[in-house]
This record gives sequence, structure tokens and C-alpha cells, in this order.
Amino acid sequence: MKKASWFIALIVGIAIGAVADRMIGGGGSRPWVAPSGEPGRAAPAAPAPTPRPAPAAQAAKVPLRPDDPVKGPAVAKLTIVEFSDFQCPFCARVGPTLQQLEQAFPGQVRIAWKHEPLAFHPNAMPAALAAEAAREQGKFWAFHDLAFAHQQELSPASYEAWAREIGLDLPRFQKAVASQAGKARIDEDMALAARVGATATPTLFLNCRRVVGALPFDALKPMVDEELRKADALVARGAALDGTFYDRACDENVKSMPTAAAEPAAPAPAPSAPVDVPLRPDDPVRGAARAPVTIVEFSDFQCPFCGRVNPTIERIEQAYGKQVRIVWKNQPLPMHPQAMPAALAAEAAREQGKFWEMHDRLFQNQQALSPAAYEAYARELGLDVARWKADMASPRAKERVEADSQLGNRLGANGTPTFFVNGEKVVGALPFESFKAVIDRQLARK
Repeated sequence: MKKASWFIALIVGIAIGAVADRMIGGGGSRPWVAPSGEPGRAAPAAPAPTPRPAPAAQAAKVPLRPDDPVKGPAVAKLTIVEFSDFQCPFCARVGPTLQQLEQAFPGQVRIAWKHEPLAFHPNAMPAALAAEAAREQGKFWAFHDLAFAHQQELSPASYEAWAREIGLDLPRFQKAVASQAGKARIDEDMALAARVGATATPTLFLNCRRVVGALPFDALKPMVDEELRKADALVARGAALDGTFYDRACDENVKSMPTAAAEPAAPAPAPSAPVDVPLRPDDPVRGAARAPVTIVEFSDFQCPFCGRVNPTIERIEQAYGKQVRIVWKNQPLPMHPQAMPAALAAEAAREQGKFWEMHDRLFQNQQALSPAAYEAYARELGLDVARWKADMASPRAKERVEADSQLGNRLGANGTPTFFVNGEKVVGALPFESFKAVIDRQLARK
């Protein structure tokens, strides 16, 4: 009897795992969308997917300043330029991989840093300014290492403590941070990132060949091997291994590869019939009340694609200013166990006027969602915690979340994130250019 029960449990477990894997896209990069009109029913078995070919390597010329933070030999066969953000968890993950590369290829690899603090990381810019102040005293990498080693503790107090620890002239450091002395350099790096197609962090350029994301050592090593073979061939043809070598190697890659900055944008979604999306007076809203374009987002705090689209939404707000407002609607998916508790935590914060602050904390720490974390964020935000707990546990909060979710289902928002741009549906974590086409279309109609 025990063997039979075990066998049945195994079969059920395999079936559930297969369904869950299909729901989250099997680890792929596209959001899962339920079959239209059949909520709760399993999709028919799909044929095995055909492996997609790897995207063509792309390159863009990334100039370096003489005083950019660099570690490794002054002249190297391979220069890896890293566009990074001190608060980005994936940037922390790629750091040890770069150290592995330095150890695996001694004397052949140098690492150069470029700032790309993302707007939705509130501590990213302050940390970058502090790192710049440390660079001015020749201690950028020492500060860099402490910031990533203590990424959950980014704060002005921590920056000063680390400045003392690495032996900086503290008054000089404090003055540089307070005056934002490094802001112009950081802004230059961010503008360069946009020009060369570094639209996510981390983005690496291997002798100007673009590599996006925190790839593991085993994935990066073949690319490094390939670039070093190219460098050896360049030297064999007479190129001097001197201060001009990086530019020569970059020029070779830029000539032989598609231009990263000129990557074709994803096609704009075809216009769809607009639908009426009812809003409450107290729905969470960012932007001008009279904005000509309203973007309603149905989202889930545990959905990785919802987290991925946040930088795009921030970029939309920066690009369009008062022409756009963002409205949030909850749509926690049942496959995400922390989605509903996180939505309730955000709803309880909304009751005290701190929805967006809680929203940002939840997405910044998406891998660590838990009741203890929600309460810690409530305290950090200065909420009345007793009231917050009561609101979170109240039937009213759950009813609001469920009402949003039911509305999304009625409107055809069957996967997250789903957006309605003046009622026109846009599905998935699409790039900025795709949203721009829809927003511009709506503005033209106005």
C-alpha cells in the first residue's frame, strides 16, 4: 500500500512540475499567458519546442576615459567593460564570475567599470556618487567590493563607514558626496550606455562585443576564449600590444558584427480595439492627473517579467513626463505563493499613502519575499505597523486585490504583466521602443 501511494504521489508531482514549468516558460524569457477564455483549464500538450539559434553577436564602440576605474594589466588582450548598478542583484552575481575570468586568464584580461544606476533602485545613484568620491582618492575598487559585499545595507551611514574602513580622507569624501561631484561623470556613463545598447544591468562589452546579463563562468568562458583568439590573430598580423590595442580590437569587432545600438526594435504591437478599464479614485497612480495617456498595469509582485519591465516603465515616465500616468492593478497569479501576501502588504501600505514605496521595496527584493520582509519594509517606510498589520489581514484588502484580478480576467489580462494604454492592450515585458510606438499612437490621436 505504501509503495502504491508513493508511486501515485510521484506521478502527481511530475505532472504538477510539468504544468508549473510550462506556466513559467520553462525558464525562458517570455511571459506565460493562459489560454484565452478557459481560465483554470490546462493547455493541450504542445510539441517539443525547436531550439532557437543563439542571437548573432553584436558590438558597439565603448570609449574609455584615462581615469575610468580599471583593474588588471594596463595593456591587455581583452578589455571587459562592465555597465553596472550597485543595487542590482544581478550585478552582484556577475562580480565573482569576472574574478574567475581574471584568475583563469592571468595577465590577459582587464575590467573597466561604467556606471548605470537604474532609476527604480533608490540607492543606486547615491552609491554611485559615493563610489566616485572614493575613485577621486584612488580607492574605487575597495569601495566597490564593500558595496557589493553588503548590498542589502546601502545607505549614507554605510558609505561613510566604508570610507573610514578603506582609509579615505573623510571630510573630502563627505564634501564630494554632498556636492554630487561625480554626477556629471555618472550621467556621461548613462548616456553612453543608451548609445551602445546597454539597456539592462549588467551589460558587458568584451573588446566591444556586447554580452547582456549575469552569465555564469561556463557561459562567458567560450566568448572570452574566442575574443583572445581574435586578439592573438591581430597581434600576429602586426598590431602592437600597447595602449592602442583596445581600440584596434574593438574596431575589428565593430566591423565584423551587427551594431548593438542599431539592434532592430521589437515590432510595435498591432493596434487593438480599446477597452474601458474602470479605475477607482484611490487606485495607486503615478504621474499627472490630466495626462493624455493612462497606462494601467496588471501585475504580480513575484512575477519575474513584472520585475523586468519596471526599468522600462521608469524610462517611459522619464521620456514622457506629464504626458503619461501609470495606474497599478493587482493580478497575483496562483502559481506564485508570495504574490497574494505581497499584494496585501502593498494594499495595506496604500492605506497609509505609501503604496509606491512598498512597491519598490518588493520588486527590489523580489527573491526574498516573505512576511518578515513585508513587516521590515513597513517599519523602514515609517508606517503605523499595528494599523498596517490590521489592514493587511482585513477582508477589505483581499477583496480589492481579488476585484482587480477579476477585472483583469474580464478584460483579457490573462498573463502578467499586461498593460492597457488608453485601453489598448499590450502584453508582456516589452522593450521601451514597443511601448513608445503605442504611446505615440495614442498621443497622435489626442
